[in-house]
Amino acid sequence: MSKRNTQSAKTAARERLRVEREREAKRAKAKRQITVAASVVVVLAAAGGIGYAVVQANKPGHWDAVKDDKVVAPANTSGTDGTTVILGKSTAAKTLKVYEDPRCPVCAQFEQTVGSTLKKDLDDGKFKMQYISGTFLDDHDQGEGSKNALSALGAALNVSPEAFQEYKTALYSAKWHPDENDDKFKDDSYLLKVADTVPALKGNAKFQSAVKNGTYDAWAMAMSKTFDDNKDKVSGTPSLVMDGKKLTSPGSDNAPMTVADFNSVVGAALKG
Repeated sequence: MSKRNTQSAKTAARERLRVEREREAKRAKAKRQITVAASVVVVLAAAGGIGYAVVQANKPGHWDAVKDDKVVAPANTSGTDGTTVILGKSTAAKTLKVYEDPRCPVCAQFEQTVGSTLKKDLDDGKFKMQYISGTFLDDHDQGEGSKNALSALGAALNVSPEAFQEYKTALYSAKWHPDENDDKFKDDSYLLKVADTVPALKGNAKFQSAVKNGTYDAWAMAMSKTFDDNKDKVSGTPSLVMDGKKLTSPGSDNAPMTVADFNSVVGAALKG
């Protein structure tokens, strides 16, 4: 083989090697670009996910949000945002304020023990009753059943005072009132199931719609604020107040929990 041919072969081999190296370099560069792009996408997606999570976390919950909604007051109410709920004969001279919370187990005990006596006194015109409900147990137990039940009570009140009273009695009954740590009242289906035991509410499409649609959710929050801002310095439930004085069992700071104590304490307040 001539020197020329040998030199040409070497030159051709170097050229092929150069071309192959350039191709390999281009492939490596392209691979790096793809990897970087993919990493950017992952970072952006993660950032987007974090951003979305932050936005969601900072969104107000339903019950906080409805605080700013226009209040739809139930029928049979008066005062600012319909938060004054007076039951009984208008001719009664005095008013018994009853402070409660729908999830309160002691309120349920009070209703089961004294409720029928209180109702009879209302019907007899011995006094009027002002109902004031708080929802502080939701905050204490991280729930929403007190607020949801209060909204449903507003829907019942919109039907009639009698429907409201019967529904409240049913919610506090031994059969339907859940343990304080069991937030059953947060479920509309459960509230409607209890309502089916009240003749005026069973199959009542308007009432059912109001419960499902949360028609009185903003009213419930307004009522809860009325409880929080009360001038009677009531912070626990149940609490009874007449003429600005808290009514308690003898030797106790608690509401009368027996019929005998209730009759004695309220009877004395009516005479005072």
